[in-house]
Amino acid sequence: MAMAPSPSLVQVYTSPVAVAVWEWQDGLGTWHPYSAAVCSFIEQQFVQQKGQRFGLGSLAHSIPLGQADPSLAPYIIDLPSWTQFRQDTGTMRAVRRHLFPQHSAPGRGVVWEWLSDDGSWTAYEASVCDYLEQQVARGNQLVDLAPLGYNYTVNYATQTQTNKTSSFCRSVRRQAGPPYPVTTIIAPPGHMGVACSCHQCLSGSGTGPVSGRYRHSMTNLPAYPAPQHPPHRTAFVFGTHQAFAPYSKPSLSGARSAPRLNTTNPWGAAPPSLGSQPLYRSSLSHLGLQHLPPGSSTSGAVRYRGQQPLPVFLRMLLMYFSLLGGTPKPEPQPEQVIKNYTEELQVPPDEDCIICMEKLSAASGYSDVTDSKAIGPLAVGRLTKCSHAFHLLCLLAMYCNGNKDGSLQCPSCKTIYGEKTGTQPQGKMEVLRFQMSLPGHEDCGTILIVYNIPHGIQGPEHPNPGKPFTARGFPRQCYLPDNAQGRKVLELLKVAWKRRLIFTVGTSSTTGETDTVVWNEIHHKTEMDRNVTGHGYPDPNYLQNVLAELAAQGVTEDCLEQQ
Repeated sequence: MAMAPSPSLVQVYTSPVAVAVWEWQDGLGTWHPYSAAVCSFIEQQFVQQKGQRFGLGSLAHSIPLGQADPSLAPYIIDLPSWTQFRQDTGTMRAVRRHLFPQHSAPGRGVVWEWLSDDGSWTAYEASVCDYLEQQVARGNQLVDLAPLGYNYTVNYATQTQTNKTSSFCRSVRRQAGPPYPVTTIIAPPGHMGVACSCHQCLSGSGTGPVSGRYRHSMTNLPAYPAPQHPPHRTAFVFGTHQAFAPYSKPSLSGARSAPRLNTTNPWGAAPPSLGSQPLYRSSLSHLGLQHLPPGSSTSGAVRYRGQQPLPVFLRMLLMYFSLLGGTPKPEPQPEQVIKNYTEELQVPPDEDCIICMEKLSAASGYSDVTDSKAIGPLAVGRLTKCSHAFHLLCLLAMYCNGNKDGSLQCPSCKTIYGEKTGTQPQGKMEVLRFQMSLPGHEDCGTILIVYNIPHGIQGPEHPNPGKPFTARGFPRQCYLPDNAQGRKVLELLKVAWKRRLIFTVGTSSTTGETDTVVWNEIHHKTEMDRNVTGHGYPDPNYLQNVLAELAAQGVTEDCLEQQ
């Protein structure tokens, strides 16, 4: 029953159309596809409403599923929040839209199902169905689902699924039905694939080295243009998606109308709250510790091999210290940070300060909104490495608007001074390895990185301290080739994770949702076996690109030597 392997399984997808599968997520984090008929109805409504937006890129309407299937009458999909809402109980579930090539399993109407305890058949998520089809097409009778985060093998010959830990077996079956709906991909000129407006791509589009940017597979949400912020005096310096964005923080408003900035930290005595979130497990924790290879990294979850578990309060304390990259250090005085990295000029050059847009020979545009006893309004200095000149008071205002971590980043060339840290919430990074190769890296195995961040409360370093934030699409799985360069990238990603640079809290560029966890300018490959969206393999330039993006965040091989 095995089919001839398709030569296009691992090629970059260049078709102007794709197959759309809509799925909902249950309480255990598992995704379930709607039927082909329901997906066709949802996709039709989605395409019709695509231009009816409000706010920051959200859709304006909901979709009543009962119109497609009477048994789903209680359910509606609320597109602005990407949730399925049950009207009689109030239960809400996340939904997503996943795109596949036309030759994929959903495109041919193929669904794989497993037999549940009550005797009903349950469909695997669409990506698992497609993966099973690809492996069977290659002649693999025994398929390991570990690359997709499941602790199961599927035996095509015996039509069974086996739990690798308990050896418990279930029946599986392959069903052929109506194909899932085909939709048109609208991409910008020159793009070959799904046009990407995901936060992972847009957050780095101004400066990142990746030339082709497409949507990643973790959220699988529609592409919309980035929200257009009204122009103001300093937006181009501090805008989240602009070329001179030294920190992922809210923009400084115009100097003359901005509230007065105090150079002391009003949150200095209050460390970020851990909230009431319990210690949690990744959805891959069922794979077992035996799957964690020597040298695997976790941050935010502390494990000690061969020792008794620590008390909960100690684990929480160690988690907090781990997330901060070590024992908290006394916060440096802002004025001293500026003096550490600059050389004051007695004669200012005849040019503008690109922070306040005033002449360097004139007073700083932030002189009336920043308190400082040590730096005067006319003081001008140049950064010691790159020699770019600014009002020292403008640099102070920029620093006070950031993390106040003792580091500076030149708003002109983005040279980093000191050790840059981010605002990533607490979470866990896990690393696994398996033997299957990535397309384009057939000579080695694969590294699987799993990031898991729970919902929580924003700390003082976030846009809205004390307000809840959401964490959609976690755990997020990312892939690297298990070769020398891939392992180097992995070690640098561990450093970036400890410095809280992988994610941040902000506004999603795909959904417009505010106060949510988003990618932070370091691209990850979230697809393994095809490059439908540009966030998969093969991609011969990816490792070099991500090394450049890590370097732009101050994470280089020198960091590994210092460990």
